[in-house]
Amino acid sequence: MTILPVIRRLAADEIGQKVEELSDLLIDCVEGGASVGFMQPLAREKARAFWRAIGSRAAAGAHEVLAAEIGDFLVGSVQLVGAQYENQPHRADVSKLLVHRRARRRGLGRALMEAAEDLAREAGKTVLVLDTAGDEARRLYERLNWTIVGRVPDYALWPDGRLCDTTIMFKRVEMRD
Repeated sequence: MTILPVIRRLAADEIGQKVEELSDLLIDCVEGGASVGFMQPLAREKARAFWRAIGSRAAAGAHEVLAAEIGDFLVGSVQLVGAQYENQPHRADVSKLLVHRRARRRGLGRALMEAAEDLAREAGKTVLVLDTAGDEARRLYERLNWTIVGRVPDYALWPDGRLCDTTIMFKRVEMRD
């Protein structure tokens, strides 16, 4: 029997309440080699500070956080970052797709991305943008009909300190009736 995850938007106060679980998720992904902005080893306090800042941005309406949970276990998250400039009200960035290593290969990445697209659609966003360093993530996005814009060599570092390229991608989100 497969237990399906529940994917839901976290309100800003819930992000604060789930800082430890969200930090566990982020630390697990960084330990697993994900290039998501942090180096190994990721200190718990740095992970907590990151999620507290995201909670503040969510309270200000600048970020949306979706979480995937199986029972009481937070197994994944993704963020939708609203346009930062007044000439881009139709655009959002998808950021930090995280899936716990113990929960991978179950369609959680796909489910989180589809939920992020639905959330963007509800907010009237028609263009989504993301960047990714990992080949596995890039393949997921391509399967979800994201378009590659280009690749930037030596854009960032893997958590172990090696240089990594990043692929810039976009997707048009069609409004539904």
